[in-house]
Amino acid sequence: MKILHTSDWHLGQRLLFNEREQEHQRALDWLAETIRSEEVDALIVAGDIFDINNPPNYARTMYYRFLTSLLGTNCRHIVITGGNHDSPSMLNAPRELLRLLNIYVVGAASEAIADEIIELKDAEGNPELVVAAVPFLRDRDLRFSQAGEGSYERLQKVRQGMAEHYRQIGELMEPYREAKIPLIATGHLYANGAKASDKQDNIYAGDVENIDAEQFPAIFHYIALGHIHRPQTVGGQEHIRYSGSLLPLSFSETKDDKSVYLLHFQRDQLLQIETLAVPVFRRLKSITGDLQAVKESLRRFDQKGGRDLTPWVEVVVETDRLIPRLDLQLRDFTRDMNLQLLKIRIERRGELLRKSSAEAVNLNDLEDVESVFRKKCMRFGSPPEQMEELLKSFKELRESMD
Repeated sequence: MKILHTSDWHLGQRLLFNEREQEHQRALDWLAETIRSEEVDALIVAGDIFDINNPPNYARTMYYRFLTSLLGTNCRHIVITGGNHDSPSMLNAPRELLRLLNIYVVGAASEAIADEIIELKDAEGNPELVVAAVPFLRDRDLRFSQAGEGSYERLQKVRQGMAEHYRQIGELMEPYREAKIPLIATGHLYANGAKASDKQDNIYAGDVENIDAEQFPAIFHYIALGHIHRPQTVGGQEHIRYSGSLLPLSFSETKDDKSVYLLHFQRDQLLQIETLAVPVFRRLKSITGDLQAVKESLRRFDQKGGRDLTPWVEVVVETDRLIPRLDLQLRDFTRDMNLQLLKIRIERRGELLRKSSAEAVNLNDLEDVESVFRKKCMRFGSPPEQMEELLKSFKELRESMD
């Protein structure tokens, strides 16, 4: 059996106010063709199908056209879970209709964890794959808030609630162990040890890592994760993976190779995990250096040619002086080039170094560790009115480590 794992499509996303409809359409066309050519039996999408709760109409149309394009192919099962960017109500609205087409959608957690278990059957009506379709678990799905609860206590309850959710769904999967069929779980979360290309959204306020690899039940043969945009394994476990996004979603992701995973199962044995590289449909390029170096890099980049969609470029000019009309100068320089400047900014290294030196604080002048914490908060721009709450959370964290 062949199962394809993908996530984080972010349909409807804009990059610096620029629509990405063409790129997303080509990515979905490639994905549909890959599913057909590889004769994929099941597709799993682990969250963030859309970029915002209320995506534009073209993004919704793209989504439904993609799903219907798979009808009549070898792909007889599709499982879609909601991510933190998705609207649960929007995803779930047509799910009863989609279920008639063997497309199963779990937009959000329900009161009964058993509702997340999807039993997929073959032509004879026998189970051939079971998916614990765990969507993005919101704060309210994991804990009950209490008056006077501190930040540390809240985060601990979130982590405990997530581990408990997976423990319970693992127990509910036990009856399928004897069937010798693939048992797969999904998740849309930030696993401990995962590495992002850029600062990802903290799904739970004040928290980054939500769960350890060891906390996923051993009964699952594969765990299909979403949320981190860089494809990778988690905790050194080959069967726990982020597929990453279909497209680079920011200039910080330009060095990441985008991909999907194709799982090869023989009954309940995971024989191979194949990485299928997603083509680059539009090149995103970040160029850094002094003004002359930037111009030379832009000229070389343009001369490479051979690109269908116009590349989008970010320029960072390193300088210690004011450059008059820099924006107009660079746009005029690239006017006849096959590229579009999306972002131009200046990085004044000398000024930053002088500012950093002027603000340097002798730790011996500070009375205690709380004074250091206050200084760090001020340095990072924390609002003064939040200082007492931040200090309270800091004290709770210190006490928990003692």
